[in-house]
Amino acid sequence: MTDATLDDGPRSLIASDRVIGTDVRRPDGERVGRIERLMLDKASGRVAYAVMSFGGFLGLGGGYHTLPWSVLRFVPDFDAYVVDVTEEQLRSAPPRTPEGTDPSEDRAWEEHVHRYYNAAPYWGV
Repeated sequence: MTDATLDDGPRSLIASDRVIGTDVRRPDGERVGRIERLMLDKASGRVAYAVMSFGGFLGLGGGYHTLPWSVLRFVPDFDAYVVDVTEEQLRSAPPRTPEGTDPSEDRAWEEHVHRYYNAAPYWGV
């Protein structure tokens, strides 16, 4: 390797523990929630989903949703992940537990989530 290979600009890698707790915002910057957990595909190593908490006050009354990772994009100006969903879309989305364990046991549910968010399935990418 040459020095040029090692210094090609900003790196896109991030440790998973730095993603957990990161805000999720709408394109206008409004806070939607925060990332609580990442779900990884064991075979490929790709991030498949982010489990996001939203709503509530002081941790009470909120909900959790599993978002396909492909619907999120990191926006440095917000220091947050951005998802383009309305409040109604989010409230109507398929909810999940904060543990985020359910998707691995239910492929039909995974397909439903990807259709809901109009996202390509991670297993077909």
